[in-house]
Amino acid sequence: MHNSNIQWLKTRRSIRRYKSEPVPSVMINQILQAAIWAPSAHNRQPWRFVVIERPSTKMKLAAAMGAKLRADLSADGMSPDLIEKDSNRSFQRITNAPILILLCLTMGDMDSYPDSRRQQNEKMMAIQSVALAGQNLLLAAHSLGLGACWMCAPLFCPQVVVDTLHLPSDWEPQALISVGYPDEAKEKTRHSLEGRVLWR
Repeated sequence: MHNSNIQWLKTRRSIRRYKSEPVPSVMINQILQAAIWAPSAHNRQPWRFVVIERPSTKMKLAAAMGAKLRADLSADGMSPDLIEKDSNRSFQRITNAPILILLCLTMGDMDSYPDSRRQQNEKMMAIQSVALAGQNLLLAAHSLGLGACWMCAPLFCPQVVVDTLHLPSDWEPQALISVGYPDEAKEKTRHSLEGRVLWR
């Protein structure tokens, strides 16, 4: 593959500010289709997706997650001003995104082992599979001219997310991806490969 063929990939950025313009459902379907073509452990495809588009649902989710965040930060001893700043930033990111896509995993179709070591490895394989689907989703969004951002917040309050969105009990929230038409431009660099690659 020539370097020019992957140049578009190097222009992808985590976009957190979006235009108010709605994202057509056909484009959401396209990026979801791209996501499910990711490789997965045993080809079990343990990913599940929740598309959140209603403002009322975004508000409800943001409020519930925000309450958990405030409680956690308060328990950490953080000052009330910083807690408010942090929770407000999270609330805005969730409620201002035109579309949210919640990535979940299910162990329903994965192998089951009697010992914790192998079962833990099987769980890790499912997590990696869902992450690969998420990366496909991010790259597909970028290829369509959309911006997107991966948010890890659901990992810190999975039950809150499950309860708020009334998810099946085996759907385990992994990440929340915001999607929309970009309203910001970003420049980022990467560390060089030197010191990060071993050749054997």
